[in-house]
Amino acid sequence: MRTLLEFSAVQAPKIATDDDPLAEVAARYAVAITPAMEALIDPADACDPIAAQFRPDARELEIAPDELSDPIGDDAHTPVKGVVHRYPDRCLLKLVHVCPVYCRFCFRREMVGPDGDGTLTGGELDAALGYIEAQPGIWEVILTGGDPFLLSARRVRDITERLAAIDHVKIIRWHTRVPVVDPLRVTPDLVDALRGAGSTTYVVLHSNHVRELTDHARAAIARIVDSGVPMLSQTVLLKGVNDSVEALEALMRGLVEARVKPYYLHHLDKAPGTSHFRCSIGRGQELARELHQRASGIAQPTYVLDIPGGHGKAPLASPSVREGEGGIEVRDRDGVWRKYEE
Repeated sequence: MRTLLEFSAVQAPKIATDDDPLAEVAARYAVAITPAMEALIDPADACDPIAAQFRPDARELEIAPDELSDPIGDDAHTPVKGVVHRYPDRCLLKLVHVCPVYCRFCFRREMVGPDGDGTLTGGELDAALGYIEAQPGIWEVILTGGDPFLLSARRVRDITERLAAIDHVKIIRWHTRVPVVDPLRVTPDLVDALRGAGSTTYVVLHSNHVRELTDHARAAIARIVDSGVPMLSQTVLLKGVNDSVEALEALMRGLVEARVKPYYLHHLDKAPGTSHFRCSIGRGQELARELHQRASGIAQPTYVLDIPGGHGKAPLASPSVREGEGGIEVRDRDGVWRKYEE
């Protein structure tokens, strides 16, 4: 049966012999990196932040007791294949389970890849869209996976038009890595296919380090934004990749300069074999405070945690208001608590 997926093969990096732990990693989790990302890796830097995101690491075989195959509880909120309906006014539509690159910290790493959960067949897509149409409270549909920008422009256009034809679906949001990891895939035909009459389209870009924002990536972003489609970003806080205020500031400024509004800074989900990437929440709060002190408000993402078990997102930024002895106190940009008279 024909599926939705139409895309060219992506070459995975070579893996060593079967006795090498990296071969065991590659046997358990999907591995792929695009030429665009491979070209950014500094071979002289053992701690290169691009390599850390995409090249397999033996530490992925170390599974912590609290790590989960479905860390944010997608399965518990899946009424039909491909749909995750966790919040009343929005749902995910997971069209594909393959990506141009496989992040070593992916929270769906047990589901994605050539041997993952597969892609929606035509009948499964019909059932998913039927469910969305039957739920009048769904105002927004978030296209994810896998990476839905691996679909052909023809398929993207078909899905956009079918979603836009559902009267209560007003927002169509595409989540993707493609503009940075495979920017030449963002063709004028693909961009044109994103917009549908009667709905508003957003594209949310996943980017974790400013070096990902190459000239080609910025050009791909410009093609999307110039078409009238606004862009937001999401970033995962990763030890060894972006866990300094300098790295986060450079990334957020770079995104804003490229006309992408920072949206979420995610605390790392507890997917198997990812503990070497994990910062503490206290460290994340410290970085969020430092970023607030250094960068413009339009460069501030919201620091959030997806509560394990499918209980939704919780904002993690430190509170800036408290009840003091003399009444309300608010914390200024330098961390000083000041009285506020109501």
